[in-house]
Amino acid sequence: MSIHKLHLLKERLSASVLGSEKAGKLLLTALLAKGHALIEGAPGVGKTSLAQNLANGIGGKFSRIQFTPDLLPSDILGYQLYKQHNGEFDFVPGPIFSNLLLADEINRTSPRVQSALLEAMNEGQVSIDGSTYNLEQPFLVVATQNVTSSTGTFPLPEPQLDRFLLSIPMSLPSPEVQKSILNAHVAEGMNAGERDHLLEISEIISLQEQSAALPINPALNHYIVELCEAVRRSAGGGHTVSVRASLAVMRAAQASAFLDEQAAVHPDHVQAIFPHVMRHRLLLDDGSSPESLLKVALEETPVA
Repeated sequence: MSIHKLHLLKERLSASVLGSEKAGKLLLTALLAKGHALIEGAPGVGKTSLAQNLANGIGGKFSRIQFTPDLLPSDILGYQLYKQHNGEFDFVPGPIFSNLLLADEINRTSPRVQSALLEAMNEGQVSIDGSTYNLEQPFLVVATQNVTSSTGTFPLPEPQLDRFLLSIPMSLPSPEVQKSILNAHVAEGMNAGERDHLLEISEIISLQEQSAALPINPALNHYIVELCEAVRRSAGGGHTVSVRASLAVMRAAQASAFLDEQAAVHPDHVQAIFPHVMRHRLLLDDGSSPESLLKVALEETPVA
């Protein structure tokens, strides 16, 4: 029953932002794989709407942070409040204490504030003034990022980028899709966001467990390692792709296969997900796009 609801949620995401079918599937892949997603694209292509509609479709607590240059780490994590009447401190949790956190326009704030998310994204906990607070599970960060050429943006540091399981590109839809969007708005047919939950927290956790248990052949894991090695050689340094990235490819491939209702992971799942796991992790010295490098790695690495 839960898998049926998952497909209904996938359809809702596609319907809410026309032309976002692939982006919606990738967002659900990140959710199933217990990973965080970075949605990239120019302003106004539906990045925030897609994340908002995912939040509307699942249970649990949702928080949204609009990242701005004046944001402070305490605005995200929370702070200790001194109570004068008893001389004690009370912890006031920030918006990060949620099941789904939408970090909107994350690259419009300073790297210091961006890095406030690191521990939460990696460990599922927050440390403040010597005390550690666990976050509720599942915990998913969906960050939107305007193209780095936009004015007033701060590039995300490499350690931060490495914590995102997937990079999801969104671009301007075709003229035909744009016409459909305009016509739908004129007819008031665009749903601003259905708010009934399709999946409750317990169902999401169950789906995540089923996804992680999907069989993957050791030979396919060897293929994943060889793909990552090919990227390292082409990029000119072993530091460009971490072991975390290899694990991310495997988990994302399992989630992709589970979403396709397959009994096991196949090479085409790895090949489909590989560029989205890698593209945001490769910061080439000349500033060029890594897409061609990833394409070559996929073309020249034999399937085990």
